[in-house]
Order: sequence, then structure tokens, then C-alpha cells
Amino acid sequence: MAKLRLTIACGNYDRTRALMDKTIEPEGIDLNYIPLVAGETFWRMLNNEEFDASEMSLSSYTNLRSQGDNRFIALPVFPSRIFRHSCVYISAGSGINRPADLKGKRLGVADYQMTAAVWVRGFLRHDYGVMPEDLHWVTGAPVHSGVQMPAALKLEQVKGSRHLDEMLEAGEIDALITVAFPRPFLSGSARIKRLFPNYREVETEYYRRTGIFPIMHTFVLKTGLFEASPWVAISLYKAFLQAKELNYRRLYDSNVLAASLPWLLDEIESCRRIFGQDIWSYSVEGSRPTLEALVQYLDEQGLTRRKMAVEELFVPTIQEHFANYLRLTGEVR
Repeated sequence: MAKLRLTIACGNYDRTRALMDKTIEPEGIDLNYIPLVAGETFWRMLNNEEFDASEMSLSSYTNLRSQGDNRFIALPVFPSRIFRHSCVYISAGSGINRPADLKGKRLGVADYQMTAAVWVRGFLRHDYGVMPEDLHWVTGAPVHSGVQMPAALKLEQVKGSRHLDEMLEAGEIDALITVAFPRPFLSGSARIKRLFPNYREVETEYYRRTGIFPIMHTFVLKTGLFEASPWVAISLYKAFLQAKELNYRRLYDSNVLAASLPWLLDEIESCRRIFGQDIWSYSVEGSRPTLEALVQYLDEQGLTRRKMAVEELFVPTIQEHFANYLRLTGEVR
């Protein structure tokens, strides 16, 4: 019987590479894996629906579902997770020394609705008492234009070809949330520094206190595909789990280091002492504090039409016991 031909777009990550190079093949599927950078994937899927399934911004996806736009349905697969205290930069001449000093300042962000900014606004509000309304927001063009911004916000869109990192170095904005290193920062500019220079300590304490390991991206199927062939969700989910577990084994190998980091094994062991054995959980329950926080933050920040329930976001066919069953049967080790 011929396999179902599916085209997916997802990043070139260590945890998904076994799918990309066909070391692992989803059952019943002839997979065409297109490795793309996240921003391009999101734009093409949100605006053109070019792929059968793809990586997707978790905030954009949740916003769509809250509006009743059900073109996509997610698997509890999270290709991108990263703490975001490290991505807040400040101008050295801004007078900002601690998070509370951001109040009244000009804060840049490429896209106000992007997931990284949602997480930053969440911890600024809940840990430091800095509300979105306390800031003057300077933004780039959004990836998806269907989000209605709260009326109370002070928003200004960058005109022309100006880059936010250049504006930060010039002191035209006081701070910047960015998922990419500001170019002047990489060049060693003394005019830009991090808000949290000891970000690893801050992020470790944040995780121990909250249980939140921020999710940036999920993985979505076209809803029509899921409804026509619900087995595809399970097949892809199993394959993603297997690729992740294979990567764990590849990284944690004392014979030859899989990455050019001298203490890679110690880093893995250190992370397991904090997160447990499954550092990068692909499950709702294993990510429950993170997912609950995100839907709360999106509601508080006025980016969803209503507060979503976590269970509304993911395919109903993947229950929590399924991943445990795979481990017990040896299909995922």
C-alpha cells in the first residue's frame, strides 16, 4: 500500500534531525521535510497554508484558535523552548539598572505578539511589577496582521528601514526584546548590555520556582488533514518522540562528543538534576505549568479573544498515557 505523501516545514534542530535525514520515518508516511527558519515557516503557513504540517509560533496559533480560526490543530510537540530573560537588552545610557527601571521607557520588539515577547511581559508583570501599559512600545511589522492590540498600549511602528538594534545602540530606544543577538552587541559595543547579565542564575531560579520552561513553538497539522486521516497525528507524534529520544542518546555519549563543547556531558547531567530525565518534554502534562502560564499571559495581555483552555489547543487523540505506553513497550526508549 502506498504511503501518504506529506510535506512539512520545521527547523534544522538536533531533536528533529532524524526525521529530516530519514533515520526515523513516520509510519505510513512518505515525509518531505523542508528545513526552514522559523519566521519564514510561520509567514508561509499562516498566510498561504503552503504545508501539510509545520512548526508554528505558539502565541500566534493560540491567538488564531481564540478567534475561532481552526485551520490548524497542534500536536504536543515543542521544537523550540528557551528561557527569555537573556533576550532583554538595554542601552548603557538609558539609566536602566533593574527591571523596575523599564517603566516609562521606550522598549523595542520586532513583533509585539511574538511568543518571546509574551514570555518577557509575563515575567516582567508577575515577578517585577512592570505592566505592558508602563512602557512605550516600538515595534516592527507583524508576521501576522490579524491580532487586535489592546487600546491602552502606547505603540509606535518603526518607519522606513531602521533596525531596532541600531536604534538601541544609538539610544533612540532604551531597551530591546530580541530573539537574535543585536549586531552591535556581537561586535562588542559597550553601548548595549543585558538587563540580566547573570541570566542563567535568574532563569534557573525562575524554573525552580515556577516550573516554567518557556515554549516558543509548537507543531501544527492542517485541521482538514487531521479530520480526514486522524492516524497521521499519532504517526507524526511517535516519530517526533523517537527523534528526540535518539538525539538524547547521541548527545549523551562518552565515546565521541556529539557537539563541540568540552563539558557537554556535565551540562546534560546538570540539566537533568534540574529538569529530570526528560529535559525537553513533548507532552501536555509534562509542560502543564508552562502551557497554563502562556494562556494566562496571552489573556492578560489582551492578545487572545478569550482565555483558552490548554486542552483546546492539542489534538484529542494524543492522551498523556500514550507516551508512557510507548516507553513501556520499548518503542521510545
